[in-house]
Amino acid sequence: MKVVKIIAWIALIAFVVIQFFPVDYNQSEIVPQTDFMLVNKVPATVEQSLRVSCYDCHSNNTNYPWYSKIQPSAWYLEHHIKEGKAELNFNEWDDLSDRRKTSKLRSIISQIEDGEMPLDSYTLIHRDAIFSETNKTAVIDYMKKLKDSLE
Repeated sequence: MKVVKIIAWIALIAFVVIQFFPVDYNQSEIVPQTDFMLVNKVPATVEQSLRVSCYDCHSNNTNYPWYSKIQPSAWYLEHHIKEGKAELNFNEWDDLSDRRKTSKLRSIISQIEDGEMPLDSYTLIHRDAIFSETNKTAVIDYMKKLKDSLE
């Protein structure tokens, strides 16, 4: 019983200590001129779907949930967002070459069609980020149309 108390105290102290190691929050008030929504004529329904389902991890401005202030979940979120932005950052869309845009659009289409995006770990808590069949079709059709215009 004494060992359990010691382990519990060590765990509690460790939990408190890690709260003092902050993360770099992905937040910006500026929407660059290279943003996907600004350089493309995106229909309102598609824009709303992308903002709700994609932009938290794939832009320079994340809308953080309450648990983002608690470690170790903040570290997990920071890592997840950095990975997402490294793969695709909608705020830097117009900086990409047409060839790269086409490649990204193919990937977007494929991952949405296969149900890989948005991630299950994201939609578990953000239920509004799950694409309805109508929204999924609208986003895929728009991305295909955009891809075809670049080829």
